Formats: sequence, structure tokens, C-alpha cells
Amino acid sequence: QVQLVESGGGLVQAGGSLGVSCAVRGRTLSTYSMGWFRQAPGKEREFVGGISQSGVRQKYADSVKGRFTISRDNAKNTVYLQMNSLEPEDTAVYYCAAAEYYGRISGAPDYWGQGTQVTVSS
Repeated sequence: QVQLVESGGGLVQAGGSLGVSCAVRGRTLSTYSMGWFRQAPGKEREFVGGISQSGVRQKYADSVKGRFTISRDNAKNTVYLQMNSLEPEDTAVYYCAAAEYYGRISGAPDYWGQGTQVTVSS
């Protein structure tokens, strides 16, 4: 059983930075490509970004490109999302996701975390 546990969400002012983490339990992180999604109130869940098993390949939504960075530490079984230059429109519940294949991370992950709230005040 694979479990994804997010942490690090919170409240930040517009223009600020915040980092969130996702710990993988039950399986070795290096098995999976990892991704981050978000869901704002009244909106559908959307893909934020993804990273391959080795970390060499990454992809991001246009809305966050240049501001958000995903990294991973396979030794710590943890993946990170660093968010800079935050805007009120970034307010959402952020979800960690895992997929066995990089091609599926943006559309059909195999596992999901429970989410962590990120709120950006104006």
C-alpha cells in the first residue's frame, strides 16, 4: 500500500514563497514519477507539474512555469514543491500524486495524497 503524505501548506502574502513536501510511504520513491496538482474552490483539479523518477525530466503548467519548482530526494523518499512569487490565484488545496510512468503523471496518476491547503492573501 502506497501512502502519500503532504505537509507544509499554510498562509502567505502575495509575492511570498512557500514550500510543501510529500513523503512517500510503503514503497521506494524512486519507483515513481511524481506530480503536484491543485484544486481551487469551485474549480476542477488541475495539473501543476511533474518530475520523472530520476528527476531529469520535468514539466509544468504554463500558469506556474518560472515560479514553481519540483524537486525530489529519493534517499529521503520525499518530493518537494517550491512556490515563489505567489499570487492570490494560487490559493488551492495542493495534492501530491505518483505514477509508475512519467507519461501518466499529468493525467492519470496511480496514487494521490490527501492534500494540503495553500492560501495566498492579497
